[in-house]
Amino acid sequence: MLHARACLVAAVCVIGALGPVSAQTAPTHIRTRWAADVTPEHVLPEYPRPQMVRSAWTNLNGNWDYAITAREAKTPTAWDGKILVPFPIQSQLSGVERAVSDSQRLWYHRTFRRPTLSRNSRLLLHFGAVDWETTVYVNGVKVGEHRGGYDPFTFDITTVLRGSGDQQLVVSVWDPTDRGPQPRGKQVLKPGSIWYTAVTGIWQTVWLEPVRGPVSDVVTVPDIDAGTVTVNVVMDGVRTDIPFHATVVTDGKTVADARGVEGAPLVLRLPRPRLWSPSDPFLYDLRVTVGADTVLSYFGMRKIAVARDSAGVNRLFLNNHPLFEYGTLDQGWWPDGLYTAPTDEALRFDIEQTKRLGFNLIRKHVKVEPARWYYHADKLGMLVWQDMPSGDNNTADGKAEYESELHHVIDALRDHPSIVMWVPFNEGWGQHETERHVAWIKAYDPSRLVNNASGWTDMKVGDVSDVHSYPGPGMPSLESHRAAVLGEFGGLGLPIDGHTWLDRNNWGYRSFASTAALGAAYRDLLGQLRGLIADGLSAAVYTQITDVEVEVNGLMTYDRAVVKLPADASAAAATLFGPLPRIRTVLPTSQLAGQSWRYTTAAPPPEWFTVGFDDARWQQGVGGFGTEGTPGAMVRTPWNSADIWLRRIFTLDSAHLINPQWRIHHDEDAEVYLNGELVAQLSGYTAGYVKVPLDARAAALIRPGTNTLAVHVHQTTGGQYIDLGLEELVEP
Repeated sequence: MLHARACLVAAVCVIGALGPVSAQTAPTHIRTRWAADVTPEHVLPEYPRPQMVRSAWTNLNGNWDYAITAREAKTPTAWDGKILVPFPIQSQLSGVERAVSDSQRLWYHRTFRRPTLSRNSRLLLHFGAVDWETTVYVNGVKVGEHRGGYDPFTFDITTVLRGSGDQQLVVSVWDPTDRGPQPRGKQVLKPGSIWYTAVTGIWQTVWLEPVRGPVSDVVTVPDIDAGTVTVNVVMDGVRTDIPFHATVVTDGKTVADARGVEGAPLVLRLPRPRLWSPSDPFLYDLRVTVGADTVLSYFGMRKIAVARDSAGVNRLFLNNHPLFEYGTLDQGWWPDGLYTAPTDEALRFDIEQTKRLGFNLIRKHVKVEPARWYYHADKLGMLVWQDMPSGDNNTADGKAEYESELHHVIDALRDHPSIVMWVPFNEGWGQHETERHVAWIKAYDPSRLVNNASGWTDMKVGDVSDVHSYPGPGMPSLESHRAAVLGEFGGLGLPIDGHTWLDRNNWGYRSFASTAALGAAYRDLLGQLRGLIADGLSAAVYTQITDVEVEVNGLMTYDRAVVKLPADASAAAATLFGPLPRIRTVLPTSQLAGQSWRYTTAAPPPEWFTVGFDDARWQQGVGGFGTEGTPGAMVRTPWNSADIWLRRIFTLDSAHLINPQWRIHHDEDAEVYLNGELVAQLSGYTAGYVKVPLDARAAALIRPGTNTLAVHVHQTTGGQYIDLGLEELVEP
């Protein structure tokens, strides 16, 4: 998440802060309404792996013993108390709320009853996710180790089971958080600003599964053009020719049926395939049988691609049709469970509410969710851009951990039709060897698009070019082979009393005092976004769906109790999905070709902006004006003083313009005068060219014949730039 222009070189900075974050560090104990439904006997009881379902399983969520020791300590003989698994130990719902440092180790203990196993059956112990380095012991025997905080892992514990009675399970976890190089997303040991409370230990469901066969994974690849789905069945063991039977079912009826062997992809043809989309999230059921082992799965028939529209502009296409993707940044944090939603209903609610607010896309931001979150996205019809959690990948160990976990995350999620794009890097955080990673992802999963780096350091590979613009909106330049997307914008902040992580000193990218003011600003952003769609923008991601800890720039409060947008503001999103408008340039900017202006950096007379003012003694220069390195700027005339005043005369054949709007890139505060009248006061800065509609009064000032445009910009810190043009948005 882009935090400011200065964040290009600094780790943390704040724009539009509502107060210094450090002034209050003790969080309140706000909770979501679902926290009341959590008891030790009822903790996330749903089957945790919806795309590979077997009928027999045992949920191990609930109260476990825990202890915190020195990192080098051996297995404890005494325990500190009880912890509610799978909630992170730092969370309220864990019942502990204790921090764990990189010099400490977290231990878990519980017993379980050995289930009855038929002949040749095995007992598997599954972990949805544990952060970060895990060692597991059953009955005192080490059964395995795992590194990675976001991917599921499994151990076969059959051979270490006792013949009867309680079986002892001990789990050891070490987590260096931000003192290690591993992928960790936005977790830090000292949270503040855009960095959040650390998550250590078990944070997804733990469960037992007796299995009677070798199936370990079912991989499906749809092809809507051919009307087929390819099924690959992955099996444990050394043989590669084990036969299996695959059946596709819909509405209780078999629509495809075939037999194959492991190691050979099985292609099933579907008559008149029904396609998956946000408006019709249809899913086919799939049954795979190997001997006595039956696994139930599902898949969706959908295709995502970059293709040219009728005007020759690269757009995102879903199922061979252009679709504007409008989404929210979703960080997946909860005030009561941190990484872990209190209930499955809560997990589903965020996606449902995102759809109600008019979005068809979620960018899952530097976090990976449990499999059930993606199942809900599949069922509800929500497109997903999946980020890879970031880390400090500037060491050999860090790079190796990143590559390993990237591979495992894709393996775990690759069958979900909702996921349409992989995002390996965000804003340069831990970015390395981008070209190699993108090439590998494209080859490994050609059914999806790849966003090489959302914001900042674009290495010109992958399927989209992505910029971040706060509050924006903005867009990258159009390209011949990639689509243009806006990976983050918005960030409009509004604290709601009684629903904040801190009672005071919260922040947002821009601050508002009421829902009405927030709604007006949001509608204005969407109005500008409509114009960018006409320019060729293919997707936009608003920051963000909920407040997170000290951030109050969510469309909902952190506890999900209040939707901050007025109803009419949320309905405004529907305007983004209509037929494409077109842009007619009235007065060009200097973005593509330099335009001539009169300018001065010395304070002019008070009447400098009037129609009759004589600017002949001012310098003449070509826009844009500013300093090199300013994000999104096209500097043709250097300007590095505190202020600049500009004038430009232009001629129009007609004063009647349809939906006139300024196209402006200002850094920082700008005042715009049209024919001697102040028509816009724009505070702060933009990270690129944005559109600002002219209100009725400003539009009425436009004259046939000669018009005078005057601009004053005041600079305070960082980069600086000004360029301005006029265009009209013509709706179809």
